Amino acid sequence: MNYIKHLNAVFLHFSKDGRLNPTHISLYVALFQLWNNYHFPNDFYINRDEVMQLSKIGSKTTYHRCIKELHHWKYLLYAPSHNPFHGSKIKMFHFGTSDGQVLYPSPTNIGTSNEQAVVSINKPIQTIKNNTNDTKLDQPKNESEVVDFFSKENWPELEAKKFYNHYQGIGWKVGGKTKIVDWHATARNWMLKADELKEEKTVVAVSQNTDNLKTSTNKNYHEPL
Repeated sequence: MNYIKHLNAVFLHFSKDGRLNPTHISLYVALFQLWNNYHFPNDFYINRDEVMQLSKIGSKTTYHRCIKELHHWKYLLYAPSHNPFHGSKIKMFHFGTSDGQVLYPSPTNIGTSNEQAVVSINKPIQTIKNNTNDTKLDQPKNESEVVDFFSKENWPELEAKKFYNHYQGIGWKVGGKTKIVDWHATARNWMLKADELKEEKTVVAVSQNTDNLKTSTNKNYHEPL
C-alpha cells in the first residue's frame, strides 16, 4: 500500500466529483488516518466519537449522512453495527495502486480483496457509473416504479408517493432548475433528509416536554435561600 499514490489519486477524484463538500473530505481523511494507524488492513472497526473528533464534525446527523454518501458513491464500504458496544466496520477502496489506474473492490466482497475491477484514473466517477449501467435514470416511468424502488430499500410507501409527486410537479429537476441524472441517487438524498427531519422533530419534542425549572408547588417562600 503506497499511501502517497493513494492520496494523490483519491484527491484527483475529489477534484472531479461535484457531489462532495469539505465535510465529506474531512471525514474521508480521518478514516484514512485510522486505516493508516492500523497498517492498512482489509477492513477495520471504528468508534463514531473518535472519527467525529478527528474529522471535526460536531453533528451526528451530518456524520451519518456523509459516511452513508461516501459509501453510496463508492469511496469506501460502510457496515454499521447498530450496537453501541461494537464499532461499525469500514473497508477502504484502494486508489492509485498502480500507474494510471484505480482499483475498485467489488462491493459484495467486504473483508476480501480477491475480485477487483480496473478503471482509468482519468475518468470521472460519474462517467464510470454510466458506462456500466445503460438504464436511463433521469426519471422513473411511473409512480409504481418509484414505489417498487422504495420497497426494495425498505422505505415507506408514503415517502415514495411524496417523492414522485414532488419531482413530477417540477419536471424532474433539482430545485426546479437542474435536470436529474440519477433519480435513484435523488431518492436516497430524499430519505436522508427525511431521517434528519425526523431526528430534529424528536429532539424538539423531548426539549418541549422537559421541565427545566423543576420548581415545586409546595415551596415555602419564608425559608431563606
